[in-house]
Amino acid sequence: MVAAICVLLIAGCRQEETKITVLKAPSSKNLLCKDERIGWWRQARFGMFIHWGLYAVPAGEWKGEKVPGIGEWIMERAKIPVSEYEPLAKQFNPVKFDAEQWVQIAKNAGMKYIVITSKHHDGFCLWDTKYTDYDVMDATPFKRDILGELAVECRKQGIRLCFYHSIMDWHHPDAQAPFYPKYNDTSKSNPNFGRYVEYYLKGQLKELVENYGPLGIMWFDGEWIKDWTREMGWDMFYYCLSLQPDIIVNNRVGNGRQGMRGLSKSDEFAGDYGTPEQEIPATGLPGVDWETCMTMNNTWGYKSYDNNWKSREDLLRKLADIASKGGNFLLNVGPTAEGLIPGPSVERLAAIGEWMNLNSESIYGTMASPLGEVPWGRCTAKPGKLYLHVFDWPANTKLQVPGLKNKVKKAYLLADKKRARLLVTREDKDKITVTVPAEAPDPVNSVVVLEIEK
Repeated sequence: MVAAICVLLIAGCRQEETKITVLKAPSSKNLLCKDERIGWWRQARFGMFIHWGLYAVPAGEWKGEKVPGIGEWIMERAKIPVSEYEPLAKQFNPVKFDAEQWVQIAKNAGMKYIVITSKHHDGFCLWDTKYTDYDVMDATPFKRDILGELAVECRKQGIRLCFYHSIMDWHHPDAQAPFYPKYNDTSKSNPNFGRYVEYYLKGQLKELVENYGPLGIMWFDGEWIKDWTREMGWDMFYYCLSLQPDIIVNNRVGNGRQGMRGLSKSDEFAGDYGTPEQEIPATGLPGVDWETCMTMNNTWGYKSYDNNWKSREDLLRKLADIASKGGNFLLNVGPTAEGLIPGPSVERLAAIGEWMNLNSESIYGTMASPLGEVPWGRCTAKPGKLYLHVFDWPANTKLQVPGLKNKVKKAYLLADKKRARLLVTREDKDKITVTVPAEAPDPVNSVVVLEIEK
């Protein structure tokens, strides 16, 4: 379908008409199918989200008062005018930023990709863009291309680099800046929004792909604004594919997301996968690709006083829970204004990495459990194998596995390098019992492998 959206723009004393031509879907000959583009992502299962920008400077406080809510929304929550927020750039000097260290932290945790905020809702850009001086190279004393340094390190260390990019922009006059003091007012419309999309938003996306790619994902957000339409979502989706044919685009490029549940209302809306936020679906979603994004504490962007950290145990079990339902886990860190990933985040990622060193086979490339709900934990699967993630180790050494009709050829502990056989007995046609050691290999999540006949 081709549609033309005409927007009246005021330039000086005269009106101009900017046409947004919604791109046709490329022919099947020129378009990689979704399975060809998303295969690596389905294998990865675990990635790092990074929210970083000027909001790390106030760190949750404004004019001596703590501002409720998530840190990266302080401009909106504290009703800060653009003229007062902009000077934060002069204080943004993250001299302790070390791209090699950041990527190494992610890699050691077992993460396969990094998604960083190239531009969040506040409009500040973490790269040297020609479309504005409101960026790290021109507006700050730091004057280093953060995205460029990360791109180099990701390539060196074999991590896929991806960019979060906000459609909404509280700084740009053609977007939501005029809505102050309610930047997030979804009832308002900007008559110049078409110009912002065609010349600014698309221009910056082209820079990001061409200067720092190839990228893994273009991770959009801020699509709930009034001016963003379903047609614009499809246009942007195909625009990204025109820049890089194998790129993945999340469903927030369209405007059909159902709140924090993160799934699109239907396939009438653009996007390759759903994005539940701060929650995990209750069950698997057959035929649906999805990725839960989640914070380690209560904020995405750094807040100095937010110490409500999820435990190592909780995060490890969430990773298994998400994989058992066929999803990916995008776990967030919010670096400080100095450029450091907070210590509690580093500690938790290191602990996850220790577990992944022994058990990553039970996460990477796995599919949703065929067993349904199990009483002792979760289950992930690969062809011919089931991985039993045992949270509650049986005191009597008898691990009962309901719902399994396949013949078990071998059972062993994934952490056991010798792969010593465990005794398996069949209780009835769809339940077996595995005799396990008295002591759990891991107090949080021990993995028992069942090799089964297909």
